[in-house]
Amino acid sequence: MDNFWLVAVPFIGILLLLFLVIRLRVAAFVALLLVSVLVGLGTNMPGSEIVTSIRNGMGGTLGFVAVVVGLGAILGQLLEASGGIQCVAQTIISKLGADRAQWGLGLTGFIVAIPVFFDVAFIILIPLVYGLAQSTGRSLLYYAVPLLAGLAVTHSFVPPTPGPIAVADLLDADLGWVIIFGALAGIPSMILAGPMFGRYIARRIQVDVPESFTEAIANPPDNSISFARVSTVILLPLVLIMLSTITPIWFGEQHVVTTVFAFVGHPFVALLAATLLAMILLAQLDGFGKDDILAIANKGLEPAGIVILITGAGGAFKQLLIDSGVGNALADMMADSRLPLVVLAFLIAALTRIAQGSATVAMITAAGLMAPLTTAQDLSAAMLALLVIAISSGATILSHVNDSGFWLVSRYLGMSEKDTLRSWTVLTTIIALTGLTVTLIVSMFI
Repeated sequence: MDNFWLVAVPFIGILLLLFLVIRLRVAAFVALLLVSVLVGLGTNMPGSEIVTSIRNGMGGTLGFVAVVVGLGAILGQLLEASGGIQCVAQTIISKLGADRAQWGLGLTGFIVAIPVFFDVAFIILIPLVYGLAQSTGRSLLYYAVPLLAGLAVTHSFVPPTPGPIAVADLLDADLGWVIIFGALAGIPSMILAGPMFGRYIARRIQVDVPESFTEAIANPPDNSISFARVSTVILLPLVLIMLSTITPIWFGEQHVVTTVFAFVGHPFVALLAATLLAMILLAQLDGFGKDDILAIANKGLEPAGIVILITGAGGAFKQLLIDSGVGNALADMMADSRLPLVVLAFLIAALTRIAQGSATVAMITAAGLMAPLTTAQDLSAAMLALLVIAISSGATILSHVNDSGFWLVSRYLGMSEKDTLRSWTVLTTIIALTGLTVTLIVSMFI
């Protein structure tokens, strides 16, 4: 089979995937599996090999992602139930003061979205935004945009949130480097899309606090948990994972310190430790018994299921591309192309995101297509991590009417579709382009 057809097959498959998800409204999990089978048939793979590739790709991916996403979801639910998320937000705002509330909200979003899903964190924290807007008389966007920017940046760039975890696994990237580069790209993205853009757009769009939510403002949550404890739980897995990446550079591969942190800094162990610590913390609060903690943990797993399954189907798609020979054909084509891998990864994710709306599907699709290229080119750990951030950036761009996040923001801020496009859609695009710019700059030095 010639290389032209092998290269064309995956792109035809992606177009079919978009048609199934957008027009026929087929569940992304089913659509990804169907496209994987059709790609295998299109490249003349025997049926038995197609089934084996799907099984190996799905199993290999879920062996890592299911544990990490599951633990992360439970951790986030425990922190939400304990009042820890509100505690972090209110402490940061009170320390920085009303004049710097924008920066406090951006920082809050950046920290809180590490263990908590974007939509959950936004719904929990929006009463704080309402209260600030009502007390100052400013446009709601003045405070909401920085919070949204912080949430969106971490949700896309910093593990253990599901998106970068899934992409890192599909590309076999080191999570320590992903965290480092995610923070490096995320901080300027949050500043530009948050406080800076927030000031600009708030002068042009006046959004008042919706009347239906004034009751939420009048009854803020009562927190009995300390900021220090919550921060320790949130930051513990990040610190352990980063140390597992850094210690070999400091002490060498064979040193006992490196061996210890390779174990405790593995995402499984780091997240398990943070989850157990959150359970102990919650058990110390009044009103939370063993059965309550169990119910909270089980509830946290509910939204994680769909992410895990979609990621597994993405792993099957990736494995089909490798086993069918498509990966080698793509690698040969890229050898003759001057387009940097970072840009290619960004464009694939961006086009998929714009077409079908889901950032998760865009990330998985782009990672599945890029995985054979990274395998063929023997890239460094740092470069693989940069590709994760490039894909995450592309999958963040231009959130519009086909994205559930667009309607969540529109509904809770009481904005028209036009104003949501002018604010939220522009915000996500600033994040995406800033992330791409940082990855391109860093790629010049590694």
